[in-house]
Amino acid sequence: MAARAISSGTISFGLVSIPIKIFTATKTKTVRFSLLNGEDKSRVKQQYVSASTGEVVTREQMVKGYEYSRGQFVVMTDDELKALEKKSDRTIEIEEFVPIAKVDPIFYEKSNLVGPDKGGHKPYQLLHAAMVEAGRVAIGRYSTRGREQLVLLRPSGPGLVLHGLYYADEVRDFDDIELDGDVEFKEGEIDLAHQLIDRLSSDDFVPDKYEDEYRRTVLEAIDRKVAGEEIVAPPSEEKHEQIIDLVAALKESLLQKKGVAEAKPTKRTRKAPRAKGKAGKTGTTKRKATGS
Repeated sequence: MAARAISSGTISFGLVSIPIKIFTATKTKTVRFSLLNGEDKSRVKQQYVSASTGEVVTREQMVKGYEYSRGQFVVMTDDELKALEKKSDRTIEIEEFVPIAKVDPIFYEKSNLVGPDKGGHKPYQLLHAAMVEAGRVAIGRYSTRGREQLVLLRPSGPGLVLHGLYYADEVRDFDDIELDGDVEFKEGEIDLAHQLIDRLSSDDFVPDKYEDEYRRTVLEAIDRKVAGEEIVAPPSEEKHEQIIDLVAALKESLLQKKGVAEAKPTKRTRKAPRAKGKAGKTGTTKRKATGS
């Protein structure tokens, strides 16, 4: 079944205008439950209640207010807000092209797939090919629903992906978080950490390797309960002993990964190489943790 576009629009840069269609790129599969009346299992409805009187407030009675001071609100009418809206011509106005590595993923808000609309196939493919060869992505503004959304447009496979971006003042940094970066490592800790990283390293990210095990477990339990089976909670897992010594923790992690690797059936069993490095010494080195 062909995907259905959620919107149409235009990519604009310079004198070039490309008609496009926008499609959702993701679909959450979180298991959702409805709130029911515990007595007759019927759905319950939500009501809004006045915090001062306790009386039910209907939609027609509601107005929009902004809390400018604690307990103090200024009311804005729909007409006043409408007058403040920007143009909504659904145009993606490209402002600059930058290397993708220069955009921190923390700025990504949401994702959509972008495809060409009628008459836009050739310029769409031209933009895609040029961005691939240049190794750059586009930063622009998307005018829709009365506001301008900061966006990133990047080539992915045969097409273009549109990412909504947070503005700079919406993204937190580490200024308010105590990191204590001036830390000295014991000799051998870095080497052990590298060994653990190497043992867990892969050349590619393969999404199909991962599954939402909680969702699968919940759906299986629902199926069993629909069939009349009683669901019994499994015994609680024992808490893992916390290893304070970093070297001991790294060694334990390496041993666990070694055991998992050796437990897998193979045609020929090979011993894992011994961990190199001076892990047994307790001296210190001047190598310090640094932020990136």
